[in-house]
Formats: sequence, C-alpha cells, structure tokens
Amino acid sequence: MSEAIDYTARELLSDGSQIEIRALRREDEADMLAAVEKTSAQSLQRRFFVMKRHFSDKERAFFLDVDFKNHVAIVALTDEAGRKVIVGGGRYIVFEPGRAEMAFVVIDTWQGGGVGSILMRHLIKIASDAGLKELTAEILPENAAMIKVFRKFGFSPALRRDPQTLHLVRNLA
Repeated sequence: MSEAIDYTARELLSDGSQIEIRALRREDEADMLAAVEKTSAQSLQRRFFVMKRHFSDKERAFFLDVDFKNHVAIVALTDEAGRKVIVGGGRYIVFEPGRAEMAFVVIDTWQGGGVGSILMRHLIKIASDAGLKELTAEILPENAAMIKVFRKFGFSPALRRDPQTLHLVRNLA
C-alpha cells in the first residue's frame, strides 16, 4: 500500500468554508451512503451513467475496499451540526500499468464551490506521486460543469471508445 492510505489535507473553499480531504476508509460506508441519499438523481446519473440510487453489497464492497495502489479513493468532508459528513468523493482505478481512470461526485448543495477542483488537484498529486503516467475520464457530454473542471486541469479530448461519452486524457509525465 502507498502513502495514499494515510492521505489527509485541509482546504478552504471560495466561500471561506473549510473542508478536509482524506483517504476513504472502510468505516465511511454509512457516511458514503448518506451522501448518496443527499445527491440528486441527475448527479448520480452523470457519475454512474445510469439511474442509480441504491448499491448492491458487491457494489458497496467495490467502492469501499480500495487498496490505495490500483484503486485510490478520497473524500471531502465538512462539519455539519458538530459531526463530519462527506460532501464529495473522487477516485482513480488503474486499468493498465501507468494509466488510471478517474471519477468524481459532489453532493448537489456543494457543487460549484470548488470541491470538485480540490478533489481533482489532490487525486492528480496522489497519482503523480504513485508514478502514474496518464489519467483518463469518461464524462457525459451534457455534464458541462465537470468537463470544465477536467479541462481546467489540462485534460483534453481523445478518441472516444463510446459515442455516448466524452473521453478525456491528461499526461502526468
């Protein structure tokens, strides 16, 4: 396992509120499911490309059992009524040596405030530190806000594997 398993950082959003970015933990399952419940059907569809509200045991295990080598996941947390809650998350999964695909989701009430950009910056740093050479993403063409975030971080369109999605790539070398 890499140092990503212990990853933690504090960040300020554009409105001055503070969030914590840290590695996803197995014990985050209830908080992760609570975050999904607060996320709109449209946002979940943009993340998973299908209407998704509930996850099977197998899917929950996949999302939570990360090895921090080939599957890295981080979350953004804030204080709400004196307790930490997840407001967004991002991950990358290595699909061949040196190359990984990334994905993000941010709870609707937190969208547009910089959470996605902060998650992106931290995942790029973790991926670079891990020696990855390229990050990719598949995004639905109507997800203009997320396309803007990816382009801001140097991702550019590449040949599409699926005509229904926009394939973006960023070299890390």
